[in-house]
Amino acid sequence: MAGQFLSRRTDGCELRRDADMLQMGRVMNLTRRGVLRDVLGLMVGSGAFFFQAPSWAGVQLEEPLADSVRTALSSAIANQAPPVPEFPDTESRLHYLRWLGAMSERLARKLPDLTTRKEFLQTVWYESKRAGLDVSLVLGLIQVESNFRKFAVSSAGARGYMQVMPFWTRVLADGDAGKLFHMQTNLRFGCVILRHYLNRERGDWFMALGRYNGSRGRAPYPQAVLRAQKVWLA
Repeated sequence: MAGQFLSRRTDGCELRRDADMLQMGRVMNLTRRGVLRDVLGLMVGSGAFFFQAPSWAGVQLEEPLADSVRTALSSAIANQAPPVPEFPDTESRLHYLRWLGAMSERLARKLPDLTTRKEFLQTVWYESKRAGLDVSLVLGLIQVESNFRKFAVSSAGARGYMQVMPFWTRVLADGDAGKLFHMQTNLRFGCVILRHYLNRERGDWFMALGRYNGSRGRAPYPQAVLRAQKVWLA
């Protein structure tokens, strides 16, 4: 129907150009825009698959891995330790709680449900620390990759918060790509993969972030993540 409105045939007849027809066209155009806004609003409100497309969806490239590397990564993925923070002393715990409160306030617009937000932040903190990554950088990466959408899917098929490519589940786990929509699984894969790339690039964040995104050596993506990181600094 939309195509008929946009490209109506005239069969050789002249189009009427009087004021009434122009006004009707304006009304129809506004109506279509209104319907589109309503549909997008319903999709956003559902919390499921919606298409405010992230600008930099990840496209990690499948590359051969040495057996020792594959074994180490697989072990890191398979570890079923729950994301429960442990602290050596009271001050460390208080620091974490202050961080949790501050980040929760900043994330409220993206994840309105308090329980979901707390579980997400606790898991990001745990998996980042476990992989030896800066939590603010991981949050910045998630913002750029998926804008904190659990069910985000890129045009290349990357999935979830950290836009992990499905081939990683075949290389490192049981091949079930659907698990990448599970919060802890997605965050664990993403953090382990990012750590792998950082190790491979010998600590060079610029190159590691580019490799994570499939744009190694190009500046826009690393710069976007580093800008986003500033929002999440404690």
